[in-house]
Amino acid sequence: MSQYIIQGIFAVAGIISLLAAVFDWEWFFTARNTQFAVRSVGRQRARLFYGVLGVILIGMSVFFFLNTPPA
Repeated sequence: MSQYIIQGIFAVAGIISLLAAVFDWEWFFTARNTQFAVRSVGRQRARLFYGVLGVILIGMSVFFFLNTPPA
């Protein structure tokens, strides 16, 4: 049961990251956690990074959901 909670967290984090990158959410890219990436590589590349990260997190969530044996 707990593996589904973890998979859900990965999926939600991936969806938020992907949507923030696509829609260029101001609140997301001005948050303290994202400022390092924005300052280091610029906003456009940070958006690309978080978009790719979102796809990876969603993909991991789906992969583990399909490959986790039922408890």
